[in-house]
Amino acid sequence: MILILGGTGEARRLAAELPGLVVSSLAGRVAEPRLPEGAVRVGGFGGVDGLVEWLRGNGITAVVDATHPFAARITANAVEATARVGIPLLVLRRPGWAPEPGDDWRWVGSLEEAAAGLPGGRVFLTTGRQDVGVFAGCPQFFLVRSVDPPEPPLPQRLHVLLDRGPFTVDGEVGLMREYRIDVLVTKDSGGGQTAAKLVAARSLGLPVVVVRRPPAPAAETVDSVAAAVAWVRRGSGGA
Repeated sequence: MILILGGTGEARRLAAELPGLVVSSLAGRVAEPRLPEGAVRVGGFGGVDGLVEWLRGNGITAVVDATHPFAARITANAVEATARVGIPLLVLRRPGWAPEPGDDWRWVGSLEEAAAGLPGGRVFLTTGRQDVGVFAGCPQFFLVRSVDPPEPPLPQRLHVLLDRGPFTVDGEVGLMREYRIDVLVTKDSGGGQTAAKLVAARSLGLPVVVVRRPPAPAAETVDSVAAAVAWVRRGSGGA
């Protein structure tokens, strides 16, 4: 039995490709998550020790970390826990985004750096509801889009849109025009589900503040579901 960590689109597709072989683990931070096929558990493990205990208690023979590219803590926990249990770990990470001609991207190393150097005007903040508090002291107007409402502290000038992707380029262009957006702030999450905002910003000539990904984990890594399925079927995952 293989444990898949994460509620990403890649994690759901991987679970669908390996019926009966996996159990998927979701963090439980979204009220109504999109559930993968097959067995699912929801909630944290209680750190490395809790994950080690769960792996041993459930006969897990391998782990595929398909969490969000910015979920650095659970990834680090998975690296340590699988090493302690003595089972293989594969990290599945979608490729990051790359600027194209016409883009005006300003790369930063952290959310705090993004907040400190944020230009004036009206900001479309798409970094996720758990990160909104980093911008609580900023004077700009913020349009925040998330699946569930963000929790305080929050910027004083704030409008929240509750929505879930995928989004279209036309829809993103219309949204940015409606709210008179001056700058887009995002993480280098990669993938196509939320990439339309980048195309929209390019077409409108808007700058984009992009937060770089955390350092890559010290583990075997692939960038596609097909490669992860092949890893499992080769026997590295005990299947």
